[in-house]
Amino acid sequence: MRTCASDRRSSFVIVAPPALSLAHAHPIKQSLLTSADASVDPTSSFQSRDPIMSRSETLFANAQKHIPGGVNSPVRAFKSVGGTPLFFKHAAGAYVTDEDDKRYVDYVGSWGPMILGHSHPEVLDAVRSQLEHGLSYGAPTAMETEMADLVCSLVPSMEMVRMVSSGTEATMSAIRLARGYTGRDSIIKFEGCYHGHSDSLLVKAGSGALTLGVPSSPGVPAAFAKHTLTVPFNDLEAVREMLAQVGQEVACIIVEPVAGNMNCVPPAPGYLQGLRDLCDEHGVVLIFDEVMTGFRVALGGAQAYYGVTPDLSTFGKIIGGGMPVGCFGGKREIMSHIAPLGPVYQAGTLSGNPLAMAAGLTTLRLISRPGFHDELSDYTRRLLEGLQQRADAAGIAFVTTQAGGMFGLYFSDAREIVTFQDVMTSDADRFKRFFHLMLEGGVYLAPSAFEAGFTSIAHGDAELQLTLDAAEKAFAALK
Repeated sequence: MRTCASDRRSSFVIVAPPALSLAHAHPIKQSLLTSADASVDPTSSFQSRDPIMSRSETLFANAQKHIPGGVNSPVRAFKSVGGTPLFFKHAAGAYVTDEDDKRYVDYVGSWGPMILGHSHPEVLDAVRSQLEHGLSYGAPTAMETEMADLVCSLVPSMEMVRMVSSGTEATMSAIRLARGYTGRDSIIKFEGCYHGHSDSLLVKAGSGALTLGVPSSPGVPAAFAKHTLTVPFNDLEAVREMLAQVGQEVACIIVEPVAGNMNCVPPAPGYLQGLRDLCDEHGVVLIFDEVMTGFRVALGGAQAYYGVTPDLSTFGKIIGGGMPVGCFGGKREIMSHIAPLGPVYQAGTLSGNPLAMAAGLTTLRLISRPGFHDELSDYTRRLLEGLQQRADAAGIAFVTTQAGGMFGLYFSDAREIVTFQDVMTSDADRFKRFFHLMLEGGVYLAPSAFEAGFTSIAHGDAELQLTLDAAEKAFAALK
């Protein structure tokens, strides 16, 4: 089996590092990307085969009148896979139901938060209970302190924490704090890694930026981009060379410990510890963006799983239990520079709002039970083993990756997926066909070859069998 599991016992072969680039503000060569717009054929067979428009098609047409592209986040538009995006009206357990009453096993999980499955009764009860007391106060609450105490008890590096309203806000604030703490302006990020849509981070970004074929967004001033230095992910030597040249100007290195926005690429052995050592050597703040991996790869996040302690961490998704929440935190020495203790300003109208705290606290308490993450990881492993077996039987070049309850699927003849270049050379067109064949089989995967998949504790044997049966038919059709 060619599963590249994220495990400290795994072995990786590191490909020759790409050339070091300080020209970070320039787009990735078009030869590495296929224009998403060009890949969408309006006459595609992925459009409805019913002469009567589906409810999703009708809603999508209506949405485009007043919502740019008909969606409120680009990846939802199905640009990467073609066809009409599904509009959902209900979700429970491991399933989502669209507006045409078709039910699907869900491996998107609202892009990661729904680790308990959808509509978990205890989370819903917590939110209902809080509703009786108000939606938002704009003032401190006891639940904020409970959340801070719980997060700091679960995550090894967290000594102080600030609640915000999204993962983007968390990473943006953490970088501002690192700059204020060090007095330096530049940051290092990694090619294909996405840290939200703040200006300085939309440089060679992954996720929706890859889906749209726009590695650096228009509207980002050169003055912002020039302080963002980009190096290849999983290439420690490139980081070492960069810091040797400009280390005295670098405030922080921000990294997804498992790259989850160019599908799912685990770190090479020793890579994260190598970053830790280089940051210590050059006086650089190490930030782990655990918006995706936090509380999913392990209860204490990827930093607990891999045994590497960052200076600051950012979280989102699971911490809100399905509500809009993020947080950033870390060493007391650094966090003491944030207002009102220090001069680095950060604020938010809905930060720590009680509804989100109620959902998040309940979620974190439920996933803290012994064995939870072992069960989650085991289901994910069985899923990937089953997919690999069926792909091999059909003669399809296919590679999977795993980090706890998140996974990646690649149509590739590579032995393993280690670098951004490995991701970009996988067969996105074949994934597009696979995606729609799986939809027909009742399985909802992320609608992009560049997005990670997510499992939940609500997925069980019935969902596994349904998924593998659909995949067997899909692989046969791809021959």
